[in-house]
Amino acid sequence: MRFIISGKNIDVTEGLKAAVEDKLGKLERYFTPETEIIVTLSVEKERQKIEVTIPVKGNIIRSEQVSNDMYVSIDLVEEVIERQLRKYKNKLVDRKQEGGNFQPAFVDKDYEEDEDVKIIRTKRFGMKPMYPEDACVQMELLGHNFFVFRNAETEEVNVVYKRKGNTYGLIEPEF
Repeated sequence: MRFIISGKNIDVTEGLKAAVEDKLGKLERYFTPETEIIVTLSVEKERQKIEVTIPVKGNIIRSEQVSNDMYVSIDLVEEVIERQLRKYKNKLVDRKQEGGNFQPAFVDKDYEEDEDVKIIRTKRFGMKPMYPEDACVQMELLGHNFFVFRNAETEEVNVVYKRKGNTYGLIEPEF
């Protein structure tokens, strides 16, 4: 595995680099040697955050963990990614897909699923065209943290969502 480690508002010391490579190195049994693991360490006030992104065959395995200690965040992120990998592996087998960046031993082994994904409710609603700013206002009025709408400019289905720091994001389809 190849690690790409960067820092925002933090110097990535040899100790931090070693801790990341040691902890996330445990994931080596799942991936082929050419797999890239992109790690970003950041500090915002008292928050020590680690973001890990692993691109695998058309999908992304990603986790972001925050604590008041970077080493705790590193431990947490490894556990979450391992849980995600077990879930993802079961989906690969269910759909009879090729393993991509995964070691054959990982793909062949059976894992118990921690949590089944179950859709328990379906909603249907009319989508009148509106501008993203209007969709943000509507989202706030409903008290939700995201809102699906048809963009008046593009006629595409878009999603606005609430971000940290009272800002908004827009998700548009890419074809």
